[in-house]
Order: sequence, then structure tokens, then C-alpha cells
Amino acid sequence: VYLAESGGGMVQPGGSLRLSCAIDRPVTNNNFNKVGWYRQAPGKERELVAVITPSETTHYAASVRGRFTVSFDNGRHMIYLQMNTLKYDDTAVYYCNANSGVGPGGFEYPHGYDYWGHGTQVTVSS
Repeated sequence: VYLAESGGGMVQPGGSLRLSCAIDRPVTNNNFNKVGWYRQAPGKERELVAVITPSETTHYAASVRGRFTVSFDNGRHMIYLQMNTLKYDDTAVYYCNANSGVGPGGFEYPHGYDYWGHGTQVTVSS
């Protein structure tokens, strides 16, 4: 699975950014359990930001609920994260994630295998 993020950058508090993630196959039940976004701030562990299932059920971290929106577009093979009302604490490297029941080599993973992009930096600063 190929994932490539784009759209990061520097933004002032209260501003907006949209992250995009190119994925090499559609988000369907045959391909993935869920896809979405994680982030890692300096000195902290990677944490879930938002995920979405192929049936478009979403789950958000409490810290971003109501401000961020995760979505995908199978026509464009893209996953998005719309981020509004950004705060200083949103500063982090954001990673695109895809969780599949099939891993590299075609081996099955009953608990899911995580594919990752290389990340894109988001900096909220005045």
C-alpha cells in the first residue's frame, strides 16, 4: 500500500489547513478496515487524530472533535483531513494511516496491519 501526504505548512492560530493523502487503491471493505490520520508532536508518542471506515463511520480524538473532519474520495484515491480553528497544540508531524487485514506479502493479519505515509509537518505559530 502506498501512502503520500501533502498539504502541511505553517499557519496562525485560528487558521485552517487541509491535508491530503494519496493512496494507491480505493477505500473499500475488501482493502481496508479503516484509514485516517495520526500525529506526533516533539517529545510525545504518536496519537490518533481521526479515522474513517469504508462505510464512512468516523472517530475523532477528543482534542480535535468539532474542528477536524476526515474524509476520502475513491474517485481520486485520496484521504483528507480538514483542520479548522487550529491551535498551538496541533503542531505535529501528521501521518496518513491505512489499516488492512492483509499485510506485505499477502499475509493475513486478523488484528490489522498498519501502513504509514512519511508524514507532513503542521506548525501553528503566530
